[in-house]
Amino acid sequence: MDMLEFENTSALDIELAEKVVALLAADIEARGAASLVVSGGRTPMGFFHLLSQQLLDWSSVTVTLADERWVNADHKDSNEKLVRENLLINEAYQAKFISLKTSAENAVDGESECEQALASVGQFTVVILGMGDDGHTASLFPGADALAMGLDMSSGRTAIAVTPTEAPHQRMSMTLPRLLDAQQLIIHISGSSKQAVLQAAQGSDDAAELPIRAILGQQVAPLSIYWAK
Repeated sequence: MDMLEFENTSALDIELAEKVVALLAADIEARGAASLVVSGGRTPMGFFHLLSQQLLDWSSVTVTLADERWVNADHKDSNEKLVRENLLINEAYQAKFISLKTSAENAVDGESECEQALASVGQFTVVILGMGDDGHTASLFPGADALAMGLDMSSGRTAIAVTPTEAPHQRMSMTLPRLLDAQQLIIHISGSSKQAVLQAAQGSDDAAELPIRAILGQQVAPLSIYWAK
């Protein structure tokens, strides 16, 4: 695990954008296609804008989300809306996008369609995850009924419906084995509160308490942590 610390978010965003472009470009050169999994929230906004401006064969890149709220794509809480308005612009407008929200009435009924869509991608080039103050990542929330399934490496599942105990909206989340099916895994966080959660997570291996521990403790995918003070 590599831990990269930055004095501010601007410095982090620049280096992370350069790193991700290099990974995507290398995969495009090697096999003619690349894929990027991103997360929602405020933290990646500056990174999204920088990444969108990078010169790359974006038509060969597939972008999707680690998780999505079960709301329409024009809803203010939609991660898809965030990505379309802040990443899939400028040079990156040509990238393909796989939505984790279907026309199904609820997330449970949308699981099969989302899993089929993800199956078309294969191994991800790079997965970028955030982390909540409660230690959740993607929509793998502590206390959620679906958490055990989401963390089960032998479940055979790639996407599951999640109803958080505290946060609003049903969610669709990639499972741990699907998130780890990547050439590179990156945790992107900022602020002292997130550093404290990260330190607490490193003190035990109980992923049910802090699901981010499942990412930190795994030996499947190379992991880097980008943290801005």
